[in-house]
Formats: sequence, structure tokens, C-alpha cells
Amino acid sequence: MSGVSIIIPVYNSELSIAALVELLVNTFQDKYNLEIILVNDCSRDNSEKECFTCYKKFPNIVKFYSLSKNVGEHNAVMAGLNQAKGDYIVIMDDDFQNPVSEVSKLIEYAKANSFDVVYSYYKEKRHSFFRNLGSKFNDKVANLMLKKPKDLYLSSFKILNKFIKDEIIKYNLPYPYIDGLIIQTTSNIGKIQLEHETRLKGKSNYTLSKMISLWLNMFINFSTLPLRVAIIAGFFFSFVGFSLGIYTVIDKIMHPDLPRGYTITMVIIATFSGIQLIAIGMLGEYLGRMFLSQNKKPQFSIRKRYE
Repeated sequence: MSGVSIIIPVYNSELSIAALVELLVNTFQDKYNLEIILVNDCSRDNSEKECFTCYKKFPNIVKFYSLSKNVGEHNAVMAGLNQAKGDYIVIMDDDFQNPVSEVSKLIEYAKANSFDVVYSYYKEKRHSFFRNLGSKFNDKVANLMLKKPKDLYLSSFKILNKFIKDEIIKYNLPYPYIDGLIIQTTSNIGKIQLEHETRLKGKSNYTLSKMISLWLNMFINFSTLPLRVAIIAGFFFSFVGFSLGIYTVIDKIMHPDLPRGYTITMVIIATFSGIQLIAIGMLGEYLGRMFLSQNKKPQFSIRKRYE
């Protein structure tokens, strides 16, 4: 019987987590050597109490870890991966948008095809317009930054085998991006179309600031492309500035009495100042993350363990 670990990062899910865990246990406890790993990412509601209730109800199946600080989805998943013992590790959301019936399809597809990782993708993704737009942007950027196959959708609902899990948890720096680590480690990646449901209870916890933080993890931690873009932009705008300088000198020689415009001067100053500040800010982001990594900022801190 295969060992299957199901990792669920929990954040403000008091209305759904208990029902989700019970359905997972009832569906899979006789099919697999099952463990369900709940990682409470410092929720602000009663998710802590609900997770503990799940552990007390299914102590031989459920493991519950409570983090001392909100660290974000990918860090919380890393906390779960470090505790997982299964041959296959499923990562899923806490809100029933990934139906329990689809988990079995994901597991069986991974086992039948010997993939290191299998991502789900959807005919219709039932998130809000704002989150769907962010996901599309993330997908296009990942094609460029991570050299991801263009036909691969980086879904949060996926399955990993033990080999990939063991490789990923070697990364102990403070800004993990799970999909970046996967793509850097293996090309043996599959995909399967599954159903995606509307969130039944509560609201999405993905905010603009969290999406920006996720994008920065991809930009800064897994690619030097932003620095190269800054260099190219620097050369381009230097050439534009040099050309404008030559044009201005020639124009003044040919038309000595022609006054130079205030507007174009301000536009040029603003443009070049903006480019310089963006480049400096980008360098600062790289250096800041290097500083925090060298100072051993933790990926996560587990306050309470129930296992």
C-alpha cells in the first residue's frame, strides 16, 4: 500500500478545514497509508482550534503544526514537506476548490506514469477575475524567468514523489518558491486536467501584496534576468540620451535663436531618474535578500506540534 501525504496550508479556514479533513480520511484511509499534514499559517480566526479538533479525532492520520508567524503559502508548504513521510505528497488548498474526488485521479496518474511531479490544470478556473488575472501574469512571467514549458500551468494543486520532496527540502533559505525549485530540479513533469470548483465558504486570502511577494520570489530568487534587463535598459536609454544631446547641439547650431523647451527637459530628467531608481531598487532587493539569507532568517518557525 503506497504511502500518501496530503499537505494543506491553512489560513483563515475555520469554515471548511474540518469538513475537508473528514472527507479526505473517509475517502482514502482504506486505499493508502495516509497522513494528512495541516500547517496553520498563524490564522486570525478559529482555524487553530479546528485543526486541533481534526488531530484529536484522527490522531493516527492527522499531523498538525502551528506556525508562530504568518510566512505565506510557499513557506507553510515547505514546513509541511519537511514533515511528510509518504511516497507521494499531494499539495492542495484548504477551501474545497480542489475536489476530494480529484485527489485520487492525481495520485493514480502520477503512479501510473512515474512522473516526479504532476500539476493539475483546469478547463475553467473558478477564482475571482482579479486572481485569475494574477495567475495568467504569473504564468507568462514563469515562461520567461524559469524557462517553464509554455504548455505547463503551475497550479498549487499538485503531487510530488519522495525524490523531489527530498531534493526540495534541501533549500533552507527564507524565500522559497516551490514551483521554481521543482523546475530547477527535474524535467520529468506531467499534467492532468481536473475539475476546479467555486469556493463555497469564506473568501480568498490572496491579496495584491501577497501576489507581489510571490512574483518577487520568482524574479529575485530564481533568475538574474531582472539585472540583465536593467543593464540593457541602461544602454538603451544612454543611447537615447546621447542621441538627443547630439540632436540638440545640431539644432542649436542651425537655429541659434530657437529656445529649448522646458517640458522636454523635465521629461528626460524624470525618465532617466526613474530608470536609475528602478535599477537601484532592484539591486537593493537582491542585496537585502542576500543579507537576510546570510543572517539565517528562518523559512518558518513551528510553535506547536501535534503528531
